[in-house]
Amino acid sequence: MNRIDFQTEPSRYRHWRIDIDAPIAFLTMDVDPQGGLFEGYELKLNSYDLGVDIELYDAVQRLRFEHPEVGAVVIRSAKDGVFCAGANIRMLGKASHGHKVNFCKFTNETRLAIEDATENSRQTFIAAVAGTAAGGGYELAVCAEHIMLVDDRKSAVALPEMPLLAVLPGTGGLTRVTDKRRVRRDLADVFCATEEGVRGRRAVEWRLVDEVVSPSKWDAAVRQRALAFAVKTDRPSEAQGLRLTPLQRRFESGTITYPHLRITRDRGRGIAAFVIEAPTAAVPENPDALDDGFWPLAVARALDDAILHLRTNEPELGLWLLRTEGDPAVVLACDALLEAHPGHWLLREIRHYLKRTLKRLDVTSRSLIALIEQGSCFAGSLAELAFAADRCIMSSGVREGEDRGAAAITLGAANFGWYPMGNGLSRLQTRFYGTPDAVDAARAALGRPLQAAEAEALGLITFAYDEHDWDDEVRIMLEERASFSPDGLTGMEANLRFPGPETMETRIFGRLTAWQNWIFQRPNAVGENGALQRYGSGVQPHYDRNRV
Repeated sequence: MNRIDFQTEPSRYRHWRIDIDAPIAFLTMDVDPQGGLFEGYELKLNSYDLGVDIELYDAVQRLRFEHPEVGAVVIRSAKDGVFCAGANIRMLGKASHGHKVNFCKFTNETRLAIEDATENSRQTFIAAVAGTAAGGGYELAVCAEHIMLVDDRKSAVALPEMPLLAVLPGTGGLTRVTDKRRVRRDLADVFCATEEGVRGRRAVEWRLVDEVVSPSKWDAAVRQRALAFAVKTDRPSEAQGLRLTPLQRRFESGTITYPHLRITRDRGRGIAAFVIEAPTAAVPENPDALDDGFWPLAVARALDDAILHLRTNEPELGLWLLRTEGDPAVVLACDALLEAHPGHWLLREIRHYLKRTLKRLDVTSRSLIALIEQGSCFAGSLAELAFAADRCIMSSGVREGEDRGAAAITLGAANFGWYPMGNGLSRLQTRFYGTPDAVDAARAALGRPLQAAEAEALGLITFAYDEHDWDDEVRIMLEERASFSPDGLTGMEANLRFPGPETMETRIFGRLTAWQNWIFQRPNAVGENGALQRYGSGVQPHYDRNRV
């Protein structure tokens, strides 16, 4: 399969259009039927594949960073009679299991980014549904803060995956209906088992949409509603947006290189080794003078792209080693700038982008091992990588002939709530779930470089090894990990990474996505006589009636 590239920009879009009429942006879906990512299917009726969602993700990012004057975003369709028909069924029928799962995961992350923009960027998303919003089309609408439905006796919202395809609405539909829209569960049961969906006043009464509007008043009502949300924003209308320039990266034999990030791929051992580099330039003092080369933003963009590339295009690299190098003081200085201007719109966006990138790492089905060595800079925001890892191994002492000091980890303000996980807790709170005294002890060490003995005593690392044991212990650990079943590891890691409270987000990834993953392998869905294969053929699918 050709490499899937997650980088794009508006002049290359085939499926979306951004129109700015400040303080409103119109994000218009107009899918090119011939613009599928692969051959063998047409994207009819605004149905989508991964390529459509890559553009949507890019558009959401650009609206947040490049358009501070926008306080409300209206998602709408350019096609008559249809808002969005959801994920393309022919694409799902032809795709590998791994591609389907990664597609659903990325789509979920994009929907969550839209909700995050409403909550944290004060850029409220509104879905203007004219026509049918079915399956993933309704899931796109339901991630908006407010859903408007035209009352023309034809437009409807639906989640028909169960009756039509024998699968689930895999981008959060079930969870958002109950947890976000607060639809009564018996009505949700009817809704999710009804092929034709729900329209008009009933859709409002069941809480599936927020309002219905007559066709004659539609355009004016959409604009009026968007303006009402836009005036509530705190985004600075006169500020200059920050342009996201094309990401600089090089793919070479065995390596991928970005500014501040290099990755070495060892396909023989199934290892991708990350090295994140601290900045070397002085930290700017004026947040209004920043560009997309500012280190925290540049690192977020590089890590974001690398995670998406590796988990989609390099599925056999099942073990990711996380290393850092450089001066911890400069990393902490970047954090200090972010902390000094909590109300600055751009610095707020950068912090939330780092948060979303770390969340993407959390839900990636790879073993994550952090290695803290001499010359590392696991400090502040970069220390989050160590706490995101399944294990964190630290070297103690100084290697013979090494002129750098002993390895250390330095906690900063960023480690105490800047970057919550999907469970709503910081990574330290998650690490020490049920033992808040351990979090307090870590907080008391804030700002001090902690060498191996103290880091181990505080519970910040898994093991510490001296120079005599380091190479052998790390080698044995990696060989052991590689000997385990990848399927078993995926299940184990996903279960262990999210202790604590369950949220809508953890339910989507830990419950809905897990079930969809399983259902996507069942003959009732993907078998020769299953629903995905027989969809549109006029022949009823054949189901194994045994409950499992």
